[in-house]
Amino acid sequence: MKVLLINGSPRKEGNTYVALNEAAQQLQRNGIDTEILWLGTQAVHGCISCQKCRQGDTPGHCVFNDDPCNQIIDSMKQADAIIIGAPVYWGQPAAQAMAIQQRMLYAAADNFKGKPAAVVCVCRRGGATAAFQTLQMPFQMCSMPIVTSQYWNIAYGREPGQASLDSEGMQTMRTLANNMTVMLQKYATGTAIQPQAEEWQPTHFIR
Repeated sequence: MKVLLINGSPRKEGNTYVALNEAAQQLQRNGIDTEILWLGTQAVHGCISCQKCRQGDTPGHCVFNDDPCNQIIDSMKQADAIIIGAPVYWGQPAAQAMAIQQRMLYAAADNFKGKPAAVVCVCRRGGATAAFQTLQMPFQMCSMPIVTSQYWNIAYGREPGQASLDSEGMQTMRTLANNMTVMLQKYATGTAIQPQAEEWQPTHFIR
């Protein structure tokens, strides 16, 4: 089993990495393979609603191929779960993390559906709960089981590395990893049966 962790911070080994790495190390101790993918500092596209991912020559992939979106989509064909982490800017997740998440799920929802997911947010002081909720909602819309912890998956720190001093935050990451391990193991036994999905019934309140 393997978990893909997305580092949505422009700092490769900043506090978001510290939090994700704490979870990754605990997953590894539990026998789960991990990969931390850094989005980097290059420009990340927002969705332009071109529908090429559904109607173009390469369905299931974003038309923009010069950022990590399609790499994540392909990686999720083999990965069994995903954790996305981001720093908090102005009470919101870093924009590049939101843009990648929106595009990858819209373009290739079938690669993600049914796979456990979790969100990690890191902030200096405030806004983490709002950012956490923002990143978690798209996973819920894709029928992805949300993995919980002992608290919201939040860590605190300003300067690179300070999050490691947040003892409760690091414990929360380890507990998250343990809970994800249990969920993955239950899926792996074959005892978790996916219910039959109903046909979507969109209601737009337009007559």
